[in-house]
Amino acid sequence: MLHVFDLDEAEDFYRRVFGRSSTPLTSVRKAPPKPNHSIDHSIFTAVGDVLIDSLDPKRYITGGVQRPAVEQGHLQTFGWYIEGMPELYRELKHHGIRVTNSQDEIAEGDDLPMAGPIPHFHTLPVDAGIRYYFFPQFPFKPDLRLAPDWSIPAVSEEDPLGIEYCSHHTVLTDKPNRAHKFVVDVLGGTVINEGRDDVRCVTGSYVHLADAILQYAAPDADSPAQADLAANGPDDVYHAITWKVVDIDRVERHVEDQGVRILTRTDDTIITDPSTSLGVPWGFTTKRIPGDPR
Repeated sequence: MLHVFDLDEAEDFYRRVFGRSSTPLTSVRKAPPKPNHSIDHSIFTAVGDVLIDSLDPKRYITGGVQRPAVEQGHLQTFGWYIEGMPELYRELKHHGIRVTNSQDEIAEGDDLPMAGPIPHFHTLPVDAGIRYYFFPQFPFKPDLRLAPDWSIPAVSEEDPLGIEYCSHHTVLTDKPNRAHKFVVDVLGGTVINEGRDDVRCVTGSYVHLADAILQYAAPDADSPAQADLAANGPDDVYHAITWKVVDIDRVERHVEDQGVRILTRTDDTIITDPSTSLGVPWGFTTKRIPGDPR
């Protein structure tokens, strides 16, 4: 999930920069499930193997309560479809990782938290690092990956960025043991590589989990990553998404044509200036993470 300052701006950005159209939540849910609950607060954008939920907090109303607007966008959380929700719920509790229901109430007892008829819960950031969402697979029109014959689309000449797939997600942390307890010990992820990322100025590990790679890393002092962790902590911070692309020069030409400034450029990687790219330092790279089994 990405919190954005303005949904129209986000939709335009995905169209111009990523070459992708977005689906508003209003086209999926025709009426509020209950009074004083908004349905015009999100758009969904499929980019390669990732479905991005962009949410405008000032439009998000639950129980008649409106959230404050954000001054600049920022990645917030990600989630998984889960088989065996009751088993996962028990396993999280066994490891002392608390979860909350859709009303942000800490779940007690053995009853599985529900969002209407659907099992649904998310982790408490102080226990897991960030708020991770879990829900069973259910029909959801914007998620093209749910089609039985879906596969990652081949790169086309019409794709302005030449994205192949998501290389990895970057989560900033000063408590790597907590992150590993959650993604490795509880969820069954595998550490595939460790070391320094010179481009983002962070050091940590890469975990392969559910066909995705999650980078958990501590930032260098006085780096943009450190500024992000300091501003958005005290828990872990979902910092960035990096995309595997076919041609880094193609990315450079296109983003600059669209008014997106480049924060860092190496022979194989580009990091965008978040102030010109929805608050996210998007990464684009032609290299693979060592040990990537995909």
